[in-house]
Amino acid sequence: MYPRVSDFINDIFGTSYNWPVQSYGFFLSMAFVFGALSLRNELKRAEKKGLIKAHTGKADVSKSSVFDIAVNALLSFIFGFKGLYIFNHYDLFTNDPQAMILSTEGNLAGGIVLAVIVLLWLLWRNHKNTPEPQSTESLIHPYQHTPMLILIAAITGIIGAKIFHQFENWGTFMRDPIAALLSFDGLTFYGGLITAAGAVVWYGQKKGIPWRVMGDAVAPALILGYGIGRIGCHVAGDGDWGIVNSLMKPDWLYWLPNWLWAYNYPHNVLGEGIPIAGCVGPHCYELAEAVFPTPVYETIMSLLIFGILLMLRNKLHISGQLFAIYLMLSGIERFLIEQIRVNNIMHVLGIQFTQAQLISLMLFLAGLSLFFILKKYDKQYAN
Repeated sequence: MYPRVSDFINDIFGTSYNWPVQSYGFFLSMAFVFGALSLRNELKRAEKKGLIKAHTGKADVSKSSVFDIAVNALLSFIFGFKGLYIFNHYDLFTNDPQAMILSTEGNLAGGIVLAVIVLLWLLWRNHKNTPEPQSTESLIHPYQHTPMLILIAAITGIIGAKIFHQFENWGTFMRDPIAALLSFDGLTFYGGLITAAGAVVWYGQKKGIPWRVMGDAVAPALILGYGIGRIGCHVAGDGDWGIVNSLMKPDWLYWLPNWLWAYNYPHNVLGEGIPIAGCVGPHCYELAEAVFPTPVYETIMSLLIFGILLMLRNKLHISGQLFAIYLMLSGIERFLIEQIRVNNIMHVLGIQFTQAQLISLMLFLAGLSLFFILKKYDKQYAN
């Protein structure tokens, strides 16, 4: 496993770099990048098909508002406060970047100086420009909202993922609520999906993108991003692995690499398992028993679903049905993988299930209902 990107580079080239870029964070970023590219492309397609239209908008190009000045000054303070401290304590930062970023430690003078510089520059620019605001009118295409949509999805998704994770691990949360909320660990995908979807639909409606069109546009991006994110889970060894696999690999799977059948996750980022002989460093543990590498399975299934959605998008003529199919396929994928995945078990009325199984079942039923409701609604509208 490679908890940091530099671990992979060092292993391949025999170097000794020590970069603070975490593998999980890197692939999570790539998930957003490729998800954004997919969403942008789908919004372009929707506009070409006439499902959504560009609109004119005005923007003040002469002055920064008081809100913009305040936000920029605040961000500059944070950047200076943390940036200079990280520069002076780089070795500590590379060992545990999350802890240093989320801590209250920083360089107060660096934050104040940078904030004052930015504040004075913005005030000078406002003073230099003409007293009267100057507005410009331009044509804004729906796909141009992609950066803001991704930003909204990222922020609300992380918040939702953290909240749902606390419900799933209530005991741990109650022991130390602050640490649980501020930690980068512990994210429940479905919590992020639900909150991000609601926020994206709300923003899309404000910008003239109907929720059904937005759903169809975002569906391929969601499953593609999920699949890429799972690569990060596997590479870092973040605990999203399967149950112990003590089964012998069947003869008909002779072509399958052994690590795809059962894996010990050596050098995992959690430090779980038993010590690795001869290893020196912060990530020197591997699982005592090999487990199913479920993140890899989920990546494969996600890419297959992504391909299916791309094939169906030109064959479906009712807006919203592609998103309904995404809900069904995503629900099936997660429900199946939960059979061999490590997760917290819930007990209700003598029935054992995981939170993910319950939500995946609900998503499948919601997708199935939505598909036929949209079909019935479209027929009634046509008549």
